Amino acid sequence: MKKKVYIISHSHWDREWYMAYEQHHMRLVELMDDLLELFENDPAFDSFHLDGQTIILDDYLQVRPEKRALVQQAIDVGKLRIGPFYILQDDFLISSESNVRNMLIGMEETQKWGVPVMLGYFPDTFGNMGQTPQMMKQVGIEAAAFGRGVKPIGFDNQVLEAENYSSQYSEMKWKGPDSSEIFGLLFANWYSNGNEIPVEEQEAKIFWDQKLADAEQYASTEHLLMMNGVDHQPVQKDISKAIALANRLYPDYEFIHSNFTDYLAAVTNDLPEDLGTVEGELTSQETDGWYTLANTASARVYLKQWNTKVQRQLENIAEPLATMAYEFSGSYPHDQLDYAWKTLMQNHPHDSICGCSVDSVHREMITRFEKADEVGKFVAEEAMRQLAQVIDTSEFPEDTYPFVVVNTAGTAKTGEAVIEIELERKKFAEGLPETLFKELEDAPAKSYHVENAQGEVIPATVSEATVRFDYDLPKDRFRIPYMEKVVTVTIPLEEMAAFSWETFTLAEGESPTITGSMVNDQGRVIENEFLKIKIEENGSLTVMDKKMARQFEDILVFEDTGDVGNEYIYKQPIDTVPILSNQQEDSQVEILIDTPEIAQIQLNQTMMIPVSADELLEKEQQMVVEFRYRKAKRAHELKPLLIETKITLRKNSRKIDFETTIDNQMKDHRLRALFPTKLHVEHHEADSIFEVVTRPNKVSASWENPTNPQHQHAFVNLHDKNYGVTIGNYGLNEYEILDEGQIALTLLRCVGELGDWGYFPTPEAQCLGQQHFQYSMEIHEPNEKFESYQHAYAAQVPFTTQQLTNQQGELSNKNSYLEVKAKTFAITALKRSKFNDKVVLRGFNLSEKEEEIVVQKTGTTSRLLNLLEKDSKQTIEPTLMPYEIRTIGFEEEK
Repeated sequence: MKKKVYIISHSHWDREWYMAYEQHHMRLVELMDDLLELFENDPAFDSFHLDGQTIILDDYLQVRPEKRALVQQAIDVGKLRIGPFYILQDDFLISSESNVRNMLIGMEETQKWGVPVMLGYFPDTFGNMGQTPQMMKQVGIEAAAFGRGVKPIGFDNQVLEAENYSSQYSEMKWKGPDSSEIFGLLFANWYSNGNEIPVEEQEAKIFWDQKLADAEQYASTEHLLMMNGVDHQPVQKDISKAIALANRLYPDYEFIHSNFTDYLAAVTNDLPEDLGTVEGELTSQETDGWYTLANTASARVYLKQWNTKVQRQLENIAEPLATMAYEFSGSYPHDQLDYAWKTLMQNHPHDSICGCSVDSVHREMITRFEKADEVGKFVAEEAMRQLAQVIDTSEFPEDTYPFVVVNTAGTAKTGEAVIEIELERKKFAEGLPETLFKELEDAPAKSYHVENAQGEVIPATVSEATVRFDYDLPKDRFRIPYMEKVVTVTIPLEEMAAFSWETFTLAEGESPTITGSMVNDQGRVIENEFLKIKIEENGSLTVMDKKMARQFEDILVFEDTGDVGNEYIYKQPIDTVPILSNQQEDSQVEILIDTPEIAQIQLNQTMMIPVSADELLEKEQQMVVEFRYRKAKRAHELKPLLIETKITLRKNSRKIDFETTIDNQMKDHRLRALFPTKLHVEHHEADSIFEVVTRPNKVSASWENPTNPQHQHAFVNLHDKNYGVTIGNYGLNEYEILDEGQIALTLLRCVGELGDWGYFPTPEAQCLGQQHFQYSMEIHEPNEKFESYQHAYAAQVPFTTQQLTNQQGELSNKNSYLEVKAKTFAITALKRSKFNDKVVLRGFNLSEKEEEIVVQKTGTTSRLLNLLEKDSKQTIEPTLMPYEIRTIGFEEEK
């Protein structure tokens, strides 16, 4: 029986990378033009795989709208193979929900055109998320193809027992943490192993002798895959001629032009019994460690912060509020939210969100972030306006100023709600703007306090009144400009329930004097019931957990090192040592807030940092010297780096919040915050995609890179049977576990080139100017680990506030939209489905154990859905399985 060679034509289309988006875009137009012409002229040309991303169709038709019918015809007859995703995302640097929306929108867009290729396609993703098997199965996909993450061993080699992320075959089973299993296809010879096939006999012999041997080294069956294409590759127009020549030269093989659907059907039907299994996330754990590309998690940190902000705005604010408002408005902004998600996801391909492109690419990303964010804010504001019209405030005195606080996070939240309350307004129709401003400004000052619906005075801070310009945009008439007098009200709230709201009012009169302090020693000590924090003269913190009698020294030491690598990879210059913030005894402190509810201290430190790498680095970059062999070091000239950190502690909390601000004027360096935990353990946990992943603290035997950077979302944790430490963050996606149980959180990494296959200067990747970082530390007892994880999630979602009028309404002044009782259920979405009339609640089990769950929404029945939000035909069990991703649909009782 002949071996069969399946040749699949494709082009891996990075929408933006080493050139600006439009440069790649125009080349895409040329590629599509060529394809449509080839489909017409070469009947032997089977098909072209459109890289698994449907956005390519939108990009093409944006320039060639008249070609829509030809595109549709090519899809109808199977010449153009599309889907199932919207874009080819980076798994690890976008949220769980972003990964789902890429499939939801991708499937919807694909099905508008035809039938999707049912393959999880991850050709160049920088590592593969562990929950891929469960996610794929929940959308009906049974196979995934990927180019990274697993080390191919080869047919004649035995996989070492100690190696869990290697495979002797290019085909394997891939099992997720929940035990879901799919077929995994590794591009062991990359997704270009059949590129540019010769049509001249002598060249073809050389080509095929090598390519067939390479493929057979890893193939588990007699079905060999040849990927005819690579990054931005023009289609090979003479592929039919090349295949005919191969069939003549190699009579023992059958060469066919094919597609993934046919290839997968054939190869999965003939898999051997000794096929291996890889489990969980695939991040090249058993390579030399240099090209995992995990340091893209810290390239252009500002992009990651923006991404976190917009994801939270859409997932955790706009969608929950719109879902709540639907109960009264009867409408849900599906189209607006789809537009926002599509705009955001255009920033999610790996070369985009990873920050590893030229500067012009990332400048355009900021515009997309801003656009998606503004749509999210509009949706949220409209939903709050609708809710504000129906919230009952009749229990409050008519001469007060009621307002509502909403927790849209999927977990209970502790923190401060901030709202600006309008005391009085004067419309421009009433007089000259400057006169109105002066009248409001000159009005006698008054004192105010905050009460709840029971008339109890609530601890709050009320600012002095200020006057400003503002305007209304009525739905039925022209804009209304005015001057208004406002105060800013800040209310500390403790463990406010998920998806709940409570109404308060601002009333005239002095607030009762509240005595008490959490600050001592002129700002050097902060203390509550659980913790005592001492700020040492060298700026480090000594933290004592009073309940557990455990003390931690040298907390919050800042570490600065040089970086002569690139946007992909960090490389410390040879013969250099880190500069540490605790090497000087000149820190300064300032008390910002000191009440019985909350204390905040500003810590100021100065580090002397080299201004850049030395002059040799630029020469080595221009010469395209591989980063591992660079001799450049740090410059001798030093400049002061002022580090300003706000340290916040609330009563009844073990969580310490940090906000660090710097004005970075240095180049070629990395700044990290260090947290020694005294935990000498083998593994740690980190927030990943629909999973709290467990990772080893030690590298594999084959690892050569002196560093081991890792991805995270909201937190990383070390713990043993006695206690644990969770480090939370906002948009800081890189960490490393160092020796002696130390967690290193990367705040900033500054480099001057893209890297990879040439020299592409990226001066804006040096991240010069003001930088702001938010992160936290929470010490927890053994049974409180999951609570600390939920605290890290909640910290990323601000309270939503809205001023109300004095009115009677059908919505009570305090309630919850739904009730969730589940210690380890992390909620990722509350929305309405576009595909049925259901409220959708999605989340996952943080735990590796079965956990009880109760989810209730008054007046509804519930169904278990899949990730495409279709009825799964399965019963909702009262127990979450380990690592389960669960989507629940609620509909009104009939």
